[in-house]
Amino acid sequence: MIKLKIKSGDTVKVIAGDHKGSEGKVLRVYKEKNKAVVEGINMVSKHTKPSAKNPQGGIVKKEAPIHISNIALVDPKTKTATRVGFKTEGDKKVRFAKKSNQVL
Repeated sequence: MIKLKIKSGDTVKVIAGDHKGSEGKVLRVYKEKNKAVVEGINMVSKHTKPSAKNPQGGIVKKEAPIHISNIALVDPKTKTATRVGFKTEGDKKVRFAKKSNQVL
């Protein structure tokens, strides 16, 4: 399994697909599938049966996972999409934005 460069809580930009150009916060990362759920991106309509939790049932809008290759991290300094690198600072391994060289 490869090390993913995107974690939940990161702000990402969609760089390919139907939602290209949109930005959002990563809610969840599925490491085994190489996918991530991004807030407000790739919304799908899910038909739900009535239950104790949702007595009305009906159609619910929710985010569907998007492939990791279609999203890029937003650089906190320049506010543009950037690639992510790893380096060691002291005895810690840290992620950094390759555009601004800023530690994430």
